[in-house]
Amino acid sequence: MNPLNSITGTIVTGVVLAIIATFILGPAGGVNPWEFWVWIHVMVGITWIGLLYYFNFVQTPAMPAAKADGTAPGITKHVAPRALLWFRWAAVATWLTGAMALEAMHTMPGSGFMAAFTFAEGYAVIGLGAWLGTIMLFNVWVLIWPNQKKILGMVEASDAEKAKAGKIALMASRTNTALSIPMLLAMTAFGHGLPF
Repeated sequence: MNPLNSITGTIVTGVVLAIIATFILGPAGGVNPWEFWVWIHVMVGITWIGLLYYFNFVQTPAMPAAKADGTAPGITKHVAPRALLWFRWAAVATWLTGAMALEAMHTMPGSGFMAAFTFAEGYAVIGLGAWLGTIMLFNVWVLIWPNQKKILGMVEASDAEKAKAGKIALMASRTNTALSIPMLLAMTAFGHGLPF
């Protein structure tokens, strides 16, 4: 009955360990909604960006070799659809939990979400991260996913349409990879300051 034999058991084990760590380190005396949403935001964000990097650094470069040795159908039939499912929903979860964190961190009248997205005083750095994350979410759902469905044969497409879809999905994915670098800087710099 090892909980690590399943992904659900593994996740539950991690959550239990986090709760135990919270009690061992000592609660601050009250609920901290900002930290709660940031914690969830980071976890789902790691899933999203981790899969983005997997696609760009591992799967896409490996596909020519997989096609050459006949293993590509297994990747496109079994691995890519599951990875894309986690990828696109992790993107939504990351954006939503980021919005919740922005609201929880805001102590002045009004909305933390609006303060970030309008670059209000003190919110320019996190606002940049929020805008970049929003652009990346748009790319996932409007450019990457619809074109991946064509590439993977989930929707009808000619060979020419699949080739065009591959180029669009690749460029949107590479754009997201490039945007993730300043986005991650903005997200971490809000609490720790810029490196220079």
